[in-house]
Amino acid sequence: MSDRNGPVILVDGSSFLFRAFHALPPLNAPDGTPTGAIHGVVNMLLKMRREAAPSHMAVVFDAPGKTFRDDIYPDYKAHRPPLPDDLRVQIEPVHALVRALGFPLLCVEGVEADDVIGTLMHEARENGEEVIVATADKDFAQLVAPGVTLVNTMSNKTTDVAAVEEKYGIHPGQFIDFLALVGDKVDNIPGVPGCGPKTATKWINQYGSLDGIIRHAEEIKGKVGQSLRDSLEFLPISRELVTIRTDCDLPVRLNELVIEPADVQTGLALADRYGLNSLRRWFGEQGLVEGEGVTETVERPEADYRTITDVAALDQWIERIEAAPRVAFDTETDSLEPMQNRVVGLSFAIDPHEAIYVPLAHVGAHGERVEPQLDRDEVLARLKPWLEDERPTKILQNAKFDMHALANHGITLAGLVDDSMLESYVLDPTASRHDMDTLASRELSHQTTTFEEIAGKGAKQLTFDQIEIDVATPYAAEDADITLQLADRLRARLAETPSLMAVYEEIERPLVPVLFSMERAGVAIDSEQLARQGEAIAERIAAIESQAHEIAGEAFNLGSTKQLKSILFERMGLPVKVKTPKGEPSTNEEALSALVDEHPLAQLILDYRGLTKLKTTYIDRLPERIDPDTGRVHSMFHQAVTATGRLSSSNPNLQNIPVRTEEGRRIRKAFVASPGHKLVSADYSQIELRIMAHLSGDEGLLKAFEQGEDIHRATAREVFADGGEVSDEQRRAAKAINFGLIYGMSAFGLARQIGVGRTEAQDYIDRYFARYPGVARYMDETRARAHERGFVETVFGRRLYLPELKSRNGQRRQYAERTAINAPMQGTAADIIKRAMLALHANVVKTGRARMIIQVHDELIFEVPADEAISLADEIERTMIRAADLRVPLEVGIGIGESWDEAH
Repeated sequence: MSDRNGPVILVDGSSFLFRAFHALPPLNAPDGTPTGAIHGVVNMLLKMRREAAPSHMAVVFDAPGKTFRDDIYPDYKAHRPPLPDDLRVQIEPVHALVRALGFPLLCVEGVEADDVIGTLMHEARENGEEVIVATADKDFAQLVAPGVTLVNTMSNKTTDVAAVEEKYGIHPGQFIDFLALVGDKVDNIPGVPGCGPKTATKWINQYGSLDGIIRHAEEIKGKVGQSLRDSLEFLPISRELVTIRTDCDLPVRLNELVIEPADVQTGLALADRYGLNSLRRWFGEQGLVEGEGVTETVERPEADYRTITDVAALDQWIERIEAAPRVAFDTETDSLEPMQNRVVGLSFAIDPHEAIYVPLAHVGAHGERVEPQLDRDEVLARLKPWLEDERPTKILQNAKFDMHALANHGITLAGLVDDSMLESYVLDPTASRHDMDTLASRELSHQTTTFEEIAGKGAKQLTFDQIEIDVATPYAAEDADITLQLADRLRARLAETPSLMAVYEEIERPLVPVLFSMERAGVAIDSEQLARQGEAIAERIAAIESQAHEIAGEAFNLGSTKQLKSILFERMGLPVKVKTPKGEPSTNEEALSALVDEHPLAQLILDYRGLTKLKTTYIDRLPERIDPDTGRVHSMFHQAVTATGRLSSSNPNLQNIPVRTEEGRRIRKAFVASPGHKLVSADYSQIELRIMAHLSGDEGLLKAFEQGEDIHRATAREVFADGGEVSDEQRRAAKAINFGLIYGMSAFGLARQIGVGRTEAQDYIDRYFARYPGVARYMDETRARAHERGFVETVFGRRLYLPELKSRNGQRRQYAERTAINAPMQGTAADIIKRAMLALHANVVKTGRARMIIQVHDELIFEVPADEAISLADEIERTMIRAADLRVPLEVGIGIGESWDEAH
């Protein structure tokens, strides 16, 4: 027996390399090298080292070249496609990082990684040692035994003997026979045609083994029985191919596989080269330092989280809070509904690794208040002066949510100095998530306790007021502690780039109370008008369904993709214009649009989908969103979502209300002014084209805007009419060119949009750039500068990083280049309207003269007293025009009406 403490861990590196490559989004190093698989494997290894603390471990990869299985069966893995280029270039970096982290790495020629692991596992079992095999490959189920467990670190699933028996209905010792019968398409092992997992399990349980099945092959009836008999000659070969060997001649023994101290210098160099910020932070957090060839580990400090349930202790903390220059603060609530939730508890942190939680409204299983707790009203009243103090001392994560929670108790939170969510967003708007759990992992290499871990999931998930206080305290206190640590780290990173700090401190952070005010204001909805629209659309939907059934010659569900495929492509034999990633006929919007000229049913389906979405998303849902206390709909506006800096909204999503159809425009008619008021719409006109003129400095564009010309008619005159008269059709085509080119539209795309040939479209593009050479020059210079720097900037310094510019994938690279041209315009437009919102909030909203209620695209909507509508509209227009000083004048379209549609 071994005297080692931890288990032996054998990592199937090849399995995790493939899984990480396909599971993670496309990530790139600063030099454009793909790094998705690198990130996945490194994070998995660090997780295993942290959680299992093994003393002996091996990370095993397949070696290049043939193995003994190729000698047994020349067609083994014959159908496997070559490795994708984006994966191939990550293999050597992964190997280098494994070595740098001190993990023994094995690549043994002539045998597969599975066989190396099987042999080492066998040696460990003979020594009486516990073995963990880290793999995502089901074939390893054949090695599971008492003391041998499989762990899939990507899905957090563990497989032991009981798990194999439960999943497959056989014990692990029979799994080789199971695999031989079902075969393996990936490895090109035939198995028995028609024999799936259920049949294989049935046969094995009936006859005991593959040998038993072979002996009784004549007894098995039906087509699958004949397939079995036809496969008898190959089945022994199939069994040999699927068997993981445990007797390979390896260059090392198990006792040599000792985890060595990490090579910090090499590891840091690799982290820098491949953009592995999490690895660099891991070295720092572990306290790894080099000195005289020895690597020392310094443990992370323990967190001190306390529950406050008596007044004296709270008063002591309040004294500290009021004296502290920066305090991280967080609310826990009984729901996520901003306008309706109530505070359950508060957490505070002044110094890292120390925080308190003050429970205020926890209830037991029967809804009865749990004691001891302080009185919520008394605590909030005691804290209200500090919470409403405008001195910038408060640090929050997604501060707007906490502002709503406190507002529901009559408290107006002020004095925000940092919002860690927004700091992260400004630093890297392309990051997919900016929530605290993700940021803690990414920035601090710290795995937080998730809400699901303490509250459960699904229909039985507890609300926070139902959580036991001793469970709630470490969760809530951690929120404040981690928020403090994140803000300190992210602020330091922002300080390295003054332009980003300016975007954060002058635009994003000050915008939080502006959006909060808009959300609290909400908008009035005419439910009766919506109901009438709903009835009319329901009749149209029913008519479309009836017409579609008549054309198809049978009734079918227009919302069923399966039935639609059957009708269009099998019964009617229409051509397949678009396929799904799996190669099946697609019925998405692009596919149906391509069939419109082929058959009238395609247009009917498109009309049905558009009307159904409109009805279910807006007409049916808007009345449900009316707040019972205010009688208004309160959409939420989000800052940290889009890569370009534009705002988005939800519940409802105002950006997605269609305006190109009459039915869509009618939805806006239901957004109305309250009695005695009007709605004022203020919409920037052609702002992205004006920004293009400013950025490019093109004389033709500048002149057209300075003289107040219709820019689309001016472009049409230059491109189509050689300075002469322009038809409406030519203006529409010019509009498509103006907007299409700044979005990177190709000649093919333009041809399809304006209905001309590709050659003719390319000629239009060439003539456009000949007339506006400054635009062409700007695009070329922007692409070149983006390739050089890896990012583009708005006029105000907002950055968008574009790692895909160095991708080896041509499509990704071209998309990044198009984004490099468009993002500065979209981002600058976003910055301008945010600056306008800040000014209007200060000068018009806070003075009580108007309510800013909606922001969508380049438009702002205000609710104003009817008798002041004209004067306020003039002030709004002047303020928006002054929001930016460009080389061309900004123009704002103003409308006044009883509804959004009428004002727009």
